[in-house]
Amino acid sequence: MRMNKKYSCLPAEEKGIHIINIRAIEDIGYDQHESTILNSLSKNPDADCKYGLYFRDGRRKVDYILVYHYKKSSAGKTLARRAQQNDSSVRSTKQDQPLPGKGVQLEMGESEPHLDYHEDDKRFRREEYEGNLVEAGLELERDEDTKIHGIGFVKIHAPWNVLCREAEFLKLKMPTKKMYQINQTHGLLKKINSVIQKITEPIQPKVAEHKPQMVKRLSYPFSREKQHLFDLSDKDSFFDSKTRSTIVYEILKRTTCTKAKYSMGITSLLANGVYSAAYPLHDGDYEGENVEPNDRKLLCEEWASYGVFYKYQPIDLVRKYFGEKIGLYFAWLGVYTQMLIPASIVGIIVFLYGCATVDENIPSMEMCDQRNNITMCPLCDRTCSYWKMSSACATARASHLFDNPATVFFSVFMALWAATFMEHWKRKQMRLNYRWDLTGFEEEEDHPRAEYEAKVLEKSLRREHKHKETDKDKLTWKDRFPAYLTNFVGILFMVGLTFAIVFGVIIYRISTAAALAISSTPSGRSSVRVTVTATAVIINLVVIIILDEVYGCIARWLTQIEVPKTDKNFEERLIFKAFLLKFVNAYTPIFYVAFFKGRFVGRPGDYVYIFHSFRMEECAPGGCLMELCIQLSIIMLGKQLIQNNLFEIGIPKMKKFIRYLKLKRRRSLDHEEHMKKKQRYEVDYNLEPFAGLTPEYMEMIIQFGFVTLFVASFPLAPLFALLNNIIEIRLDAKKFVTELRRPVAVRAKDIGIWYNILRGIGKLAVIINAFVISFTSDFIPRLVYLYMYSENGTMHGFVNHTLSSFNVSDFQAGTAPNDPLDLGYEVQICRYKDYREPPWSENKYDISKDFWAVLAARLAFVIVFQNLVMFMSDFVDWIIPDIPKDISQQIHKEKVLMVEVFMREEQGKLQMLETWKDKDKRKGENCNNHSPRLSRSHSGSLSSCHSYPLDV
Repeated sequence: MRMNKKYSCLPAEEKGIHIINIRAIEDIGYDQHESTILNSLSKNPDADCKYGLYFRDGRRKVDYILVYHYKKSSAGKTLARRAQQNDSSVRSTKQDQPLPGKGVQLEMGESEPHLDYHEDDKRFRREEYEGNLVEAGLELERDEDTKIHGIGFVKIHAPWNVLCREAEFLKLKMPTKKMYQINQTHGLLKKINSVIQKITEPIQPKVAEHKPQMVKRLSYPFSREKQHLFDLSDKDSFFDSKTRSTIVYEILKRTTCTKAKYSMGITSLLANGVYSAAYPLHDGDYEGENVEPNDRKLLCEEWASYGVFYKYQPIDLVRKYFGEKIGLYFAWLGVYTQMLIPASIVGIIVFLYGCATVDENIPSMEMCDQRNNITMCPLCDRTCSYWKMSSACATARASHLFDNPATVFFSVFMALWAATFMEHWKRKQMRLNYRWDLTGFEEEEDHPRAEYEAKVLEKSLRREHKHKETDKDKLTWKDRFPAYLTNFVGILFMVGLTFAIVFGVIIYRISTAAALAISSTPSGRSSVRVTVTATAVIINLVVIIILDEVYGCIARWLTQIEVPKTDKNFEERLIFKAFLLKFVNAYTPIFYVAFFKGRFVGRPGDYVYIFHSFRMEECAPGGCLMELCIQLSIIMLGKQLIQNNLFEIGIPKMKKFIRYLKLKRRRSLDHEEHMKKKQRYEVDYNLEPFAGLTPEYMEMIIQFGFVTLFVASFPLAPLFALLNNIIEIRLDAKKFVTELRRPVAVRAKDIGIWYNILRGIGKLAVIINAFVISFTSDFIPRLVYLYMYSENGTMHGFVNHTLSSFNVSDFQAGTAPNDPLDLGYEVQICRYKDYREPPWSENKYDISKDFWAVLAARLAFVIVFQNLVMFMSDFVDWIIPDIPKDISQQIHKEKVLMVEVFMREEQGKLQMLETWKDKDKRKGENCNNHSPRLSRSHSGSLSSCHSYPLDV
C-alpha cells in the first residue's frame, strides 16, 4: 500500500501549487532594487533554459510543444512593448501565462477587443484541453512573446511520477540492474570476426552505440511496484528524450476536450485548427560555434553527411533519436543497398561478357554482312521504301550486349538474390528486435483518427435529431459505400488514363516514324528508329513523373473519403492505392515494349491498322529487347535522378529560401526583436513537418521492381540502383536531421505491409523474366534453330531462318512504296521477320510449322524456368532460418535469467518472513518466561509483545 501511495499521481488540485504561476510569484516577491541587482549579476534567462530546451526555471525539460495561432490587438502590442522598455528586469507576463481557468488573467487582456466567435471557440477548447492535461499530471508553460507574431507555444513537461505511470501502461521494456555476458564465438570464428572487425574499422561510424557489446542489461516491462529492479541512480536520463516524447504524445491522444457535446483528442484539435502544430523538440543545434554535444550533432557528423557515404550507418543511434519505425526503415535501406553490391558485380560481369563476345556472335555478323544482300520490306506504307538489313547492323550488335546466354543465368541469379535478400532482412530484423528489446512486443489498437470521430459525431447528431438512440455509433459499410464506389471508379479511371497516355505515345511513335521517313536526307531516314524511340521514352518519363505526383495526391484523397478508423488502417489503405497506381504508371510503357510491341503487326499485304490509317509498329530486326533496355534504363535513371534526388533536394531548399525571405521581411519590420537568438521551439516550428515514411518506401519499392522485374533486359540495373542508394541514404538522413521537425517515436518490430509487397514483387519477377527471356529475346528461337534446323550444329543461317518472303506484287492497292527503285534496282521479293509460308507455297503467307515449334519451346521454357526458380527460391527460404541461432539462444538466456531474478526476490521475501517469525517466537518465549505475578501485573506489556507482528 505504501509503495502504491508513494508512486501514485496526485491530481493538480491536491498539489496546491500551480506550476505555471511559480515564476510569477517569485517575480512579485522581489523588490525592485533587489531584482535589478540580481538581474545584473544573473545570466541571460534564455541561456539558463538552453534557449527553449527547458522551462524558465532551467530544471524541467521540455518534452513536447503545442503551437496555436491567436489574434493580437494593436493596443496589446503597444502596451507590451512599453512595459518591456520601462522595466527590462521583469519578464513579460505573456511569457508565463497562467493556465486557463487556473490563475489570474492578464490585465492587458481587458483592453483587447472581443474576438470573433471562432477564435473564442478555439480559445475555450484550448483552455479546457490544457486544464485536462494538467489534471493528467503534465506541467505546462505558455510563451506568446515570440519573434513569430500571432503564434503561441505551450511547453509540456512530464514529471517523474507521470513517466513511471505511463511507462507501466505502455509496457515499455526498460534496462534493469542485472547485466549478463553475451555469448561470444570461439575458435576459428572468433579469429575471423576479429580480422573482419579490424578490416572494417575505418568504415565504422565513431559512435558509442555502434561498438560491439560484450555485456547487455536485462530488460523488463517497467513497473512501479518493481522499481528496485531498475537502475534509478540518474532519473533524468533513465527515460531518454525519445521515450519522454512518446509518453507525452500518448497522453495528448488520450486526453479529450468535451465541449460542444463531443470528445476531441489532439488529432482532432489539430485537424480543426485549434492547434496548428504539435511536435517534440530536437536535442539542440547541429552546426555553429560553441554548440553543446548532442545526439543530433553526432548524427549530422557521422550519418547525415555525404563525406561519410562509405561508412556503415549508426542504426542504434538513429533508433535512439527517431524511434524504432524510422530506425527499421534505414536498417532495411542499408541491408538492401549492401545486397545490391553482389548483384551489381554479377551484372557488370554479364555486360562485359556481352561486350567480349559481340564479335563472335554469328547472327549479328550475318546481319552486318553486306554480301548477304537481304532486302527488307518497307516499315510504313507509301512513303517508306525497301531497305537493306545491313543498315541495322549497329542495333543488332548492341542487342547482343543484353541478349546473350549470360542474361538467362543472370535472371536465375537475381531470382535467388531476391529470396536471399528477404531472408537476410528477416534475420537482421530479429537481431534488431533483440538489441532494441522488442521481442514479445505486440502493437495495440490505435486511437481513432480525427476524421473518423468527426464522421461518427455527424452521424450521431443526425440520429439525435431524428430522436434515435446514439449509443455505440460507428461507421458501417453502408456509410462507406459511396466512398468505396468512388474509390473503385476512381482507380479504374486512373488506370484507364495511364493506358490512354501510353496509347497516345504509341500513336506519336507511329506518326513520327512515318513523318521522318518522308525526309529527303539519307541520314534522317537512317536515324528514324533511334529518334522515335528516344523521344517517346522521354515523353513517357515526363508523363510518369507528373502522374506520380498526381496519383499520390489522388490516392490520399481516395483514402481520406473512406474515413479509416485508425492511423494504421489509413496508412495500409493509402499504401495499397498509391502502390497500385504508381506501379501501373511506371511499368505500363515497359510492359508494352516487352510483350505487345511487334506482336500484332500482321504481314506485308495484310497489316493491322489503327484508325484505318496508322500501321502498328514493328520491332527492330534484332528484336525488341534492345528497345526494352533503352526504355527501362532511361525511365529508371531519369526517375531516380529527377524525382528522387532533385525533387528531394530542390523542393526543401526552395521552401527554406521562401521562409528565409519571409523572415527577412519580418526582420526589417522589427529589427530589435529579431536580433535575439531564437528559442529551440521557434526554430523547429520553421522546419517542415514529418509526412510519414510512405514516400520513402514507395520510391525504393518501385526501384526494387526495376531491379528485379526486367533484369533480363538490363543487367546494369542493380549497379545504377546501388549508386542511387548510396546518395539516397545520406540524402534522407540529412533531410531527417536538418530539414524536418523531429517525428514522434513509434515502436515497431517490422516494416509492415512493405515486406509483403516485396515478396509479391519477387514472385512476380520470376514470371516476368521467364516471359522476357522466352518471348522478347531471341534466346529460344536460337536454341530451336541450333538443335532442330542447323545443318552443321552452328548458328550460321539463323537470320535467314527467321525471315519470311513476300512477293511485292501482293501489296494492297495504295500501300506499295512510292519509290520502288530507291535501292537502285527493282525488287520482286522482300523479306520480313516472321514464321510464314513463302509466296510460292500452296498456303502462301500462312503460319508455318516452325512458328508452332518455337511457340511450344517458348511455353515449355516459361513453365520449366518458373517452377525451377520458384522451387530454388522456396528452398533458399526454407534452408535459411528466420531467427539466427545465437539470437534464439540469447532470448532463451534472458528468459532464464529473468526467472532467476524473480526466484531470488521471492526467496529473499521468504527469508525475511522467516526472520520476522523467529524474532516473534523469541519475543513470545521471553514473555512466557516471566513470573506469573509479573505477567499478571504487566498484562499490557504482554499484549504489546503479541501486537508486534500486526505492526510489522
